[in-house]
Amino acid sequence: MNTDSEKEIYEVLREALPFFDGLSDSDRAMLVRTSQRVCFDAGTTVHDGGECTGIILVKRGMIRIYMLSEDGKEVTLFRLYSGDLCIFSASCALSSLTFDLSVDSEWDSECIVVGGCAVERITEKVPEAKIFVLEEALAAFSDIMWVMQQILFMSMDKRLAIFLLEELSKSKSDTVLLTHEQIAKYMGSAREVVSRMLKYFASEGLVQSKRNEGIKILDKARMRKIAGM
Repeated sequence: MNTDSEKEIYEVLREALPFFDGLSDSDRAMLVRTSQRVCFDAGTTVHDGGECTGIILVKRGMIRIYMLSEDGKEVTLFRLYSGDLCIFSASCALSSLTFDLSVDSEWDSECIVVGGCAVERITEKVPEAKIFVLEEALAAFSDIMWVMQQILFMSMDKRLAIFLLEELSKSKSDTVLLTHEQIAKYMGSAREVVSRMLKYFASEGLVQSKRNEGIKILDKARMRKIAGM
C-alpha cells in the first residue's frame, strides 16, 4: 500500500468484510486495488439495474435500494446508512439473482465501492466470502419480504404508522423531517394517498404536519396501537 487512500480502503474493508483477514496477501491487495472511494451527490444514481457495480460500503450519507417498474413506478425496498453495505449491486457474485434493483444516493454520500470482478473472483475461490455474500443477501431478502408484506396485506393507516415510528427510532426525535412526497416514495405509494392519511392522523390528534417543519408525532401510544406494536 503506497498511498493514504489505499491504507484507508484497507482498513474499511478489514472492518466491513469478516473474511478479509483470512484472504491471502495477493487477494487482499487485489480487493484494495480494485476498490475506490466515491462521493455521490444527492439524487445521483449509484447502481442501475443489472450491471455489476460491486459491493457498496456506505461511509457517510444514505443510499436507497428500489425496484422500478416499466411504467416508472418505484418501490423502495430499504435504505442504507453509515456502516451499512449493499450486496445486490454485486450481481456477478449472486448468479441466482434474476431481478434488477436500482440504487440512488438520497443524501450527499461517501462510499467505498469494491470492484465487481474482484468480488466475483474472491467468492469463487474463498468459501467464507461466498457464505458472507449469501448471508447478506438473505438478510436483505428478509427486509424486502417485510416491505412486500406491508404493501400487499396491510392497510394504509397501519403502514404509515409503522413507517413514522421507524423513522422516529432512527432519528431519536419526535419529528419526521420528510416531505409527503419523500414518504410516498419510500413507502411505494402516491403522494396524494400519504397526504390524505396524514390529514386524517392530524384530525385525530396523532400528528402535527407543517410545511418545512416536518411531521411531529403527538400521540406515540395511539400510533403504536395503529401500527400493531
